[in-house]
Amino acid sequence: MVNKLTPEKIEEAARHFENIQKGKTPILKTDTEKVAEKQVKDMHEYLKKKDPDSYPLIPPTDPRLLMKIAPYTDDMLKEFKIKDRAELSKKMYNSMVKYGGIGLSANQVGLPFRMFVMGGHPQIENGKVRNCFNPLVKDMSEETINMKEGCLSFPFLFLMINRPKWVNVQYTDENGETVEEYLHGMSARIFQHENEHMNGYVFTDLVSKMKLERGKKAQAKLIKQTIRRQQQSLRDEVKAKAIKV
Repeated sequence: MVNKLTPEKIEEAARHFENIQKGKTPILKTDTEKVAEKQVKDMHEYLKKKDPDSYPLIPPTDPRLLMKIAPYTDDMLKEFKIKDRAELSKKMYNSMVKYGGIGLSANQVGLPFRMFVMGGHPQIENGKVRNCFNPLVKDMSEETINMKEGCLSFPFLFLMINRPKWVNVQYTDENGETVEEYLHGMSARIFQHENEHMNGYVFTDLVSKMKLERGKKAQAKLIKQTIRRQQQSLRDEVKAKAIKV
């Protein structure tokens, strides 16, 4: 049987070839990588539920995740039928919370805005939320901290990332006011992580190939464990209902 060539397949092949050229996709994939990729894709599809108050995450293979974002201007919102910065900020925050994150960039949900939201965790600056438009890192410490990081675009993948301990940053907020401040600890780390999305690269670009491979193996194992727990939970729920009947 001959596979029919469709526009979707041509686009997928072109995207795959482009990623190979840029070194973002290995030419040969192990069975472990293939399983992990499929499970991550299935997970994204499962989470993509229509919700008027939030945005769905785009998959890690989407090229929009690797594009350098142009400076934000308010007139960009009209094309996407977004009323103002406040509406965008609210939906971005809802999306971040929905997926269990502490930071989310607009291009992670397919929006070409140089903007991200961060915070909301009660143990980080008492839950302070920042809506950062046109973010900029003006200065950073020489002292660095090596710490494990995750990313909403790469579920269950955790990597040790070395970053400056503090940063001096500037951005405009949801009201259009310019903010300049020094961020320390976890807030500094989140700002740096999200700001990298604005420049077209992700945290997997910051580690060696060997460390990334090790992280992917741990990711695949963690996904399998999570799926097994979910399946067992469903079986237990079915048994409990059967007993009641």
